[in-house]
Amino acid sequence: MIVLKSQREIEAMKKAGEILAACHKEIAKMIKPGVTTWEIDQFVEKFLSEHNAAPEQKGYKGYEYATCASINDEICHGFPRKEPLKEGEIVTIDMVVNYNGALADSAWSYAVGEVSKEVDHLLNVTKEALYKGIEQAVAGNRIGDIGHAIQAYVEGEGLSVVRDFIGHGIGTVIHEKPDVPHYGLPGKGTRIKEGMVFTIEPMVNIGMHYTKMDNNGWTARTVDGTYSAQYEHTIAITKDGPVILTDQDG
Repeated sequence: MIVLKSQREIEAMKKAGEILAACHKEIAKMIKPGVTTWEIDQFVEKFLSEHNAAPEQKGYKGYEYATCASINDEICHGFPRKEPLKEGEIVTIDMVVNYNGALADSAWSYAVGEVSKEVDHLLNVTKEALYKGIEQAVAGNRIGDIGHAIQAYVEGEGLSVVRDFIGHGIGTVIHEKPDVPHYGLPGKGTRIKEGMVFTIEPMVNIGMHYTKMDNNGWTARTVDGTYSAQYEHTIAITKDGPVILTDQDG
């Protein structure tokens, strides 16, 4: 069942999103060779506490950290660790913020120092794909319109879209309906309605779209060892179009 949100509920989620966006802007200042994702995770815990918020995924199905920190060929759900980041790597920091019971979810990929042209292309295409998906998230369209816009753009740029992990509805729990794949056919899937709130979070690989799981049961990575990037926003569907609740430009 898809739970449509009231204006009051959307405003509450927007406040969670504002805290999350502010946290990402601080993380961006921290990313450099030598920093560890463990340090970033500790910073996020402290930042959220200072803003009367909490990391929602900590404790979710036994997950132990405030963030997911996925490096290089890790697609998603990487564990924070104490090994320093190196020049030329990329890292995706993903978090869900709980503010007074309302949730917001956003992931962002960061270059560590100078990266290759190939990796820079990956980052730029993945971020642009997110916004191309958001453009299609209007009442009356279908979920397939979002996925098709992302897939067509990404594959046109010579990259691939991960199939095994998708966007999702969100509200007072992390995962609600609808499912939001980043591939698909236009005009297919669930009709988008005013009051829906969901994430769009394309994961894009330089190589093949296939994934494999680490032994920890959480971390997914590319089968061919190529780099993967992800950008994610939580959006609300309004009569005036999609509103980005985790907007870092606000």
